[in-house]
Amino acid sequence: MRSRRPFVAGNWKMNTNLKSGTELAAGLAKLLPQDLPGVEVAVCPPYPFLGAIKAAIAGSGVRLGAQNCCNKESGAFTGEVSVDMLQDIGCDYVILGHSERRTLYGETDEIVNSKVISALAKGLKVILCVGELLEERQGNKTDAVLDRQMTGSLANVAGDQFGKLVIAYEPVWAIGTGLTASPEQAESAHVFLRQWIANRYTSQIAESLRILYGGSVKGDNAKCLLGQPNVDGALVGGASLKVDQFWPIVAAGLEIGNA
Repeated sequence: MRSRRPFVAGNWKMNTNLKSGTELAAGLAKLLPQDLPGVEVAVCPPYPFLGAIKAAIAGSGVRLGAQNCCNKESGAFTGEVSVDMLQDIGCDYVILGHSERRTLYGETDEIVNSKVISALAKGLKVILCVGELLEERQGNKTDAVLDRQMTGSLANVAGDQFGKLVIAYEPVWAIGTGLTASPEQAESAHVFLRQWIANRYTSQIAESLRILYGGSVKGDNAKCLLGQPNVDGALVGGASLKVDQFWPIVAAGLEIGNA
């Protein structure tokens, strides 16, 4: 069995409604009625549906995640949702630093870092997203961008907190575009990220850390991508919105995890 348990997480973004989201979650729960050692699975629906989705996956092997959180505990922060609130409703994970938060809503590495610190301090597991723009990839700046994002987003994160941290490498040019990093491109970025952790923390932390790939992952490319030595799963966008598209990705993770 693979030393790092593959992890497949679905980021629903601002999609689904109460009915379709609940049906989607229930469909996944039916296919994964119990937690399996070969793969971990999570879904991250929009805030309003977290409670209903939690009920739909109750007792199954599907975990619940949120797509963002606030770095404040409580107070006059209209429209924000705290870590405590996410945990209270049953979230296991939160996605932080997604490129859409960074590019559309101006979240800097410092803002992302403050959220990472807040979530980890409460014990909420974090899926931290990093990745380069197309022009940065074309300018051979991928490593420099990843270094900057990791340095800023993980500032003051202690080594003993990495058990609750997952990194997701999401090249921005491959998110929702139909373009996908080649297995070699994905592996190269993941090797860089793992070595980055080894250099700044320990090789043991680096070897145990799961690093996911995200960016137009589909059933027909999942096995090849997840089969790379340093790719430990996938953060899935569009293909996570239909059971028959998401499940083949989970199945690829399960097959690789049990190999």
